Amino acid sequence: MFGTVVNTIAIVIGGFAGTVFNKNLPQRYQSIIFQGIGLFIMALGVSMAIKMECVLISVFSLLLGGLVGEFFKLDKQINKLGEWLKRSLRFKSEKFTAGFVSASLIYCIGAMAILGAIEEGTGNYPAILLTKSVMDGFSSVAFAAALGIGVIFSAVSVAVYQGGITLMVFLFADNIDAAIVNELSAVGGILLIGLGVSILEIKDVKVVNLLPALVFVVLLMLISCK
Repeated sequence: MFGTVVNTIAIVIGGFAGTVFNKNLPQRYQSIIFQGIGLFIMALGVSMAIKMECVLISVFSLLLGGLVGEFFKLDKQINKLGEWLKRSLRFKSEKFTAGFVSASLIYCIGAMAILGAIEEGTGNYPAILLTKSVMDGFSSVAFAAALGIGVIFSAVSVAVYQGGITLMVFLFADNIDAAIVNELSAVGGILLIGLGVSILEIKDVKVVNLLPALVFVVLLMLISCK
């Protein structure tokens, strides 16, 4: 779990630095940083999505995942969690929940998070996660400057998500199909595009309700490979 621990610490440190920066930054500068982040997320999502190979599996994963997410109202539940954290810790930031949810999605959805967790789970040196830690640490400064202290708490999501994958691979998986990781990354890219659209206030996309698509990608890929 060393790689995930370092990744978590990097986000916390960068988040604190960005929060301090946020307090001394005029609103107009916060707005332009916010827009820059939205554009960056969309570009990152496109770069991941274009690697898609199994189009039908990705489409059906998004459709099925969206239906499941909407049925369980995942978006509402995660926002309730963010608001509960905000109230419990007595933070007044209006963007606390947005920062927590957005940063959690950004840091957890992506090839480096998945591949890095798998790499460490198979007993190898966590080179990918350590590289991701450096990237996440610097990016969390910018994210926290625009979105506030909620970004820091995304470190919890990273710890649970990446740590969970590492543990499952260590316990159960002998060999992970590269094609599954590729499609996970592609669908994750589509979700990031949706997140970018929301951040830029083009359209309110309920990205959290689409998260079960990542589970359906794995299931459909396993079925199709038989």
